[in-house]
Amino acid sequence: MQRILLVEDEASIARFIELELQHEGFDVTVLHDGREGLEAALTEPFDVLLLDVMLPQLSGTEICRRVRKQSDVPIILVTARDAVTDRVSGLDAGADDYIVKPFAIEELLARIRTILRRVTPPTETTYEVGEVVVYPKQRAVTAAQQAVELTKTEYDLLVYLIEHRNQVCSRDQILTAVWGFDSEVETNVVDVYIRHLRAKLGNYLTIDTVRGVGYVMRA
Repeated sequence: MQRILLVEDEASIARFIELELQHEGFDVTVLHDGREGLEAALTEPFDVLLLDVMLPQLSGTEICRRVRKQSDVPIILVTARDAVTDRVSGLDAGADDYIVKPFAIEELLARIRTILRRVTPPTETTYEVGEVVVYPKQRAVTAAQQAVELTKTEYDLLVYLIEHRNQVCSRDQILTAVWGFDSEVETNVVDVYIRHLRAKLGNYLTIDTVRGVGYVMRA
């Protein structure tokens, strides 16, 4: 669950924003004092800081300026002041965005989602068959959450079979896909590597032989 720090001295506004953010699935910490907000921002992990500009003890702009010396956490400043100089001051202090009161909660939520998309890396695509998980970026494989060491060819063969699971693949199809169109290896090399995969992963997935044709992978 993503965490948001909301520092807002008007209790009714803070409560309204808190409830809306919680409804959207965020874990929200609410503070009403600038110094407390700064301490929390510097000592706790948050995904977004939502700071009112006009706060007791320490302004949101000053919190932003001090946080930026130590962290790149996304910061949105919230204020009733719409002067260009105020917006420029907040952005120069390191804020990622600036929203002016009164605002529609849908706009605030949209701005938060936009910032989180920018800073959150895309989720890695994985292949999963039963308890076997393949991580293409790392060319890594786990079975029951334990790493499995595969050679390059074993890995390529596994991925091909997973991508075509529940489909019967001929030896020629496998040979072309894994070893290449101009490969001079014999089709019986496919049988050898199928045995390798069965030896390493046979407890977690099934590679059936289709007599006279080839192989099919099943979970």
